[in-house]
Amino acid sequence: MPPSKHPTDVPNLPALLLPALLLSALLLPAPAWSAPAAPPPDTLAQRVAPCLACHQPRGRNDAFFPRIAGKPEGYLYNQLLNFRDGRRQFPMMTYMVGNLPEPYLREIAQFFASQHPPYPALAPVAATAQMLERGRVLARQGDPARRIPACVACHGQQLTGVAPAIPGLAGLPRDYVNAQFGAWKNKARRAQAPDCMADIAARLTDADVAAVSAWLGSQPVDDAARPASAPAAPLPMRCGGVPDHGAAP
Repeated sequence: MPPSKHPTDVPNLPALLLPALLLSALLLPAPAWSAPAAPPPDTLAQRVAPCLACHQPRGRNDAFFPRIAGKPEGYLYNQLLNFRDGRRQFPMMTYMVGNLPEPYLREIAQFFASQHPPYPALAPVAATAQMLERGRVLARQGDPARRIPACVACHGQQLTGVAPAIPGLAGLPRDYVNAQFGAWKNKARRAQAPDCMADIAARLTDADVAAVSAWLGSQPVDDAARPASAPAAPLPMRCGGVPDHGAAP
């Protein structure tokens, strides 16, 4: 009977298998190699991609994220300045533009002003005929006795805005218009002095705001609509950041 082997005499199996494993590895096909993905092109469209998370090309166009595509360049630029400089308050916007220089803000404004996607459908507006008529009168004629100018006197006869710095009201949803009047009334939204919209908002009653926002939110919009190149008549009052075009003091 052969003598039993000492434990140290047992062959080291991993050591014996190592050459076979190395040979197998050499015989396997090499893994496919691909170059790292190229970085995206450094274009302005790529840089403003974070903006599109909220202000999508077609626009979410709700109470919080209005359509900014196609708004006049000067208006968009002024709003970016207002967020950067603290006249308007929205934490995400302040964070996004808080450290951006003015030439870059101008580029962003130019980019969005040049976009003209179709308007999204507006949600149905629940309002009485009397409320809608009051809103129409305020928008088209104003209320001279209370020194409230008509919306069309500044925002254009088609309410599509006036270049370079007056925004369009056409296509804005009722809730957004309501929210902005509330912000002006509560001084949460401000603009460069003289802040004409703050003055107008202070003269409007809650019923006026409800009426004009309902009427604006119910008006269809032509996709071919563009901001007017100039107001049809001198502006009824001066507004900060807006060329006066002979506006009354």
